[in-house]
Amino acid sequence: MQACYLGYSIDKMLERQGIMREILEAGIAYIFDEFKLHRIMANYIPNNERSGQLLRSLGFEEEGLAKSYLKIAGSWQDHVLTSKLNPKNEVID
Repeated sequence: MQACYLGYSIDKMLERQGIMREILEAGIAYIFDEFKLHRIMANYIPNNERSGQLLRSLGFEEEGLAKSYLKIAGSWQDHVLTSKLNPKNEVID
């Protein structure tokens, strides 16, 4: 498969400081350069526009909507599915 899922969270006190972006940029580079994976997938709840905006700014592209994808806080939540392909398009033998 040569892919992975990306999940992330940050303490409310650290939001809006660019820290998550910095961490994700480094993590994405590491995943592509060191593990040479083909794609990274990340999903977010549709009303979490900040998360969607962050992923888009990092080069993730929307692939669709998964209905009732995860149960969060007691209810099933839809999720927007996104992915980013390795620009080097390297393949692990």
